[in-house]
Amino acid sequence: MTYKYFPHTEEDIQEMLNKCGLKNLDDLYAEIPEAIRFRREYNLPDEKSEIEIRRFFNELGKDNKQLTCFTGAGVYDHYTPAVIPSIVERSEFLTSYTPYQAEISQGTLHYIFEYQTMMCNLTQMPISNACMYDGSTATAEAVMMASNANRKCHKVLVSETIDPKIMLVIRTYAHFHGVELETIPAKDGVTSFEALKAKLDEGGVAGVLVQQPNFCGIVEDYSGYADACHEKKALFLMNANPFDLSILKTPGEWGADVAVGDGQSLGVPMSWGGPYVGYMCCTEKLMRKMPGRIVGQTTDQDGKRCFVLTLQAREQHIRRQKATSNICSNESLMALWVTIYCSIMGKQGVKEAAQLSFNGAHYLEEQLVKTGHFKLVYDKPFFNEFLVSYDGDVDALQKRWEDNGFFGGLKVDENKILFAVTEQRTKEEVDRLVALVGA
Repeated sequence: MTYKYFPHTEEDIQEMLNKCGLKNLDDLYAEIPEAIRFRREYNLPDEKSEIEIRRFFNELGKDNKQLTCFTGAGVYDHYTPAVIPSIVERSEFLTSYTPYQAEISQGTLHYIFEYQTMMCNLTQMPISNACMYDGSTATAEAVMMASNANRKCHKVLVSETIDPKIMLVIRTYAHFHGVELETIPAKDGVTSFEALKAKLDEGGVAGVLVQQPNFCGIVEDYSGYADACHEKKALFLMNANPFDLSILKTPGEWGADVAVGDGQSLGVPMSWGGPYVGYMCCTEKLMRKMPGRIVGQTTDQDGKRCFVLTLQAREQHIRRQKATSNICSNESLMALWVTIYCSIMGKQGVKEAAQLSFNGAHYLEEQLVKTGHFKLVYDKPFFNEFLVSYDGDVDALQKRWEDNGFFGGLKVDENKILFAVTEQRTKEEVDRLVALVGA
């Protein structure tokens, strides 16, 4: 065969071409300009032995720069207990597929049930699904839920203080689902409650989305938001960092209808951007609008405790036009990661780690301000992340930090830097970072 790696015979290929009314494969790609077609041999290296391959990748790995991270903006350098990878990488977890048959999937169904229970406890919401891809898409799915739950209107109000990256994903989803998005302006770094009420009074709002803590790290006061939304028949949606919820007021306490976010902060390594795990919790009323699946507990014919899929909204399980999800296969592997983390750390352990993050962030902010070069942009309460302005060249300062082994905050404007501190950062690391400011 000309294409020796194709899993089709010449007869298979010709039959498909005939169906398309084409003579050969060149006709199939006729619209692709000749100038951009690759006609040469691939520049593939010769085969290597195992030891040569290991040596090659070890050398390649030496090019990576390992920096001490003081940056967050949705991804945080939290501690991962060593036992988690050891358990997650066991073949029965790593290679397991969607638990279609409850009889042979009790292990998977059990840990998903425990994951759901833990997320309900963290958010103080009654229902949790079996996880989403990540926090951004989970938030976009919540916006779609609000639109689907209200047949008369499809406008969703989104706070200006939400993470811009999440907003980009929401806009993409909304564009293809016919959802109208409108921004609630911010005042002094927090969502304007007056502006929200004015927009709700205009009518036609299906939902309102806010973030806690917001993109600038500020812990916002959402008193009265749920009542204002419900008075106008709109859903109150909250994107919340689950790690912070071990100490902060929960979405359930704020009166949220849907709580979403990224579970990366619960011990999942940063890993150059993934894989992460999105969570979604909601009220019982919205359970059937929720994407993904829900695992429930029951008893078998012998009266023994067992677990089953009690709700599946995936398109191959129900009529496609009624489906609300295509979350697939083993995304729940990351839910297992979160489940083990919460089990090992326990309630008190997560709280202690959160308190250390809080203390470290406030110590860093104080030390930066003491240099005389930094100023807190918004004088508002924050948790483990904060935005400061710098009176010098931000790029030059960050280059100095990088040269000395630090990823020193995220530049969000010409003179503004967003810092984050986790329980992994020590006082000595903070002091060294600050000392470089005046170097």
